[in-house]
Amino acid sequence: MFTERKKKDILEFSRDEIVSWLAEREIAAYRADQLLKWIYLRQADGFDVMTDLSKDIRSALSQQFTIGRLDVEQVETSRDGSVKYLFKLHDGKQIESVLIPERDHYTLCVSSQVGCAQDCRFCLTAAGGFERNLSRGEIIAQVRDIKKDLDDEKRLTNIVFMGMGEPLANYKNLVSAISILTDNDVGLRFASRRVTVSTAGLISKIIALGQDTRVNLAVSLNASDDKTRTRLMPINRKYPLEKLMQACRQYLPAPGRRITFEYILIKGINDSTEDAERLAKLLRPIRCKVNLIPFNPHEGCDFKRPAEAVIQAFYDILFAKNFTVIIRRSKGQDISAACGQLRARSVGEGARQRAEGEGQRAGGRGQGASGRG
Repeated sequence: MFTERKKKDILEFSRDEIVSWLAEREIAAYRADQLLKWIYLRQADGFDVMTDLSKDIRSALSQQFTIGRLDVEQVETSRDGSVKYLFKLHDGKQIESVLIPERDHYTLCVSSQVGCAQDCRFCLTAAGGFERNLSRGEIIAQVRDIKKDLDDEKRLTNIVFMGMGEPLANYKNLVSAISILTDNDVGLRFASRRVTVSTAGLISKIIALGQDTRVNLAVSLNASDDKTRTRLMPINRKYPLEKLMQACRQYLPAPGRRITFEYILIKGINDSTEDAERLAKLLRPIRCKVNLIPFNPHEGCDFKRPAEAVIQAFYDILFAKNFTVIIRRSKGQDISAACGQLRARSVGEGARQRAEGEGQRAGGRGQGASGRG
């Protein structure tokens, strides 16, 4: 593993793997912590600056490793302050991450795959198909690079795995990345309660996530009956609602936390009072909260956003049944950075498609809408 001549990105290696590399060279294990602090806490881009390591150690590291950064292809800023980053990976493939401003902090929406294989009907990311999983280092680099880029008084405190891809389908790399994101000694020092992983419903990994991490779970639900959910989310054929709810009941969140169920409201599909009543019955046995997400527009989709009165009526039913429920107003819609709009398009393609969309709206032709990425 460590004998290849080609340099490797050190972000791809865990602390234990780095300790093993050092041990092969008869270097003390505590040097791994010094190294990791330089990489994640001090944002070092080279080994020469690591002055508490000897020149011999720095030289050996430089011969074997690089400290990776992602190539920034494009940065777009929304009218609401959201920032979308288009990154190019080492093999030329592209991903997007979105920095979302909150009242006193930032939340970063992170991708876990290039594309997505889940084929959810409301999601633009799915339209591009699945290309590959992101590596541990590529996941971490989204956070590390954007964190370094911030010069605002607000702090980046929250991470949500709600970008491109299905996080639980890339489980090993996801959990490995989370370990460094939440490492309070040598990692990026995010509190586990401020990291959320969203899934379309891979039940085999939901329970494992609760055992292997202390992060939050969000389930993209979007329907209260199997027929509707299968129409919207093909994964429901393999993991129908009964099995999904059973896995959620078995999931063990950290004390005091609840599972979040994300429900994209789509006009005439899943937004009726009957849908709301059925959803309340479905979720009653689970300690949870509900995020209602009115559908977001994107090209090539016929789904539509419900009227505000319909959205409010759905909310009122859940609230009256004592659910914690929030209507989530997605940010970044004007730069295709809202839930379900991420597709890692090139600069020219994205600009052209948005211009065409504006022209269609000006001409009175309606646009579709989408959910999560």
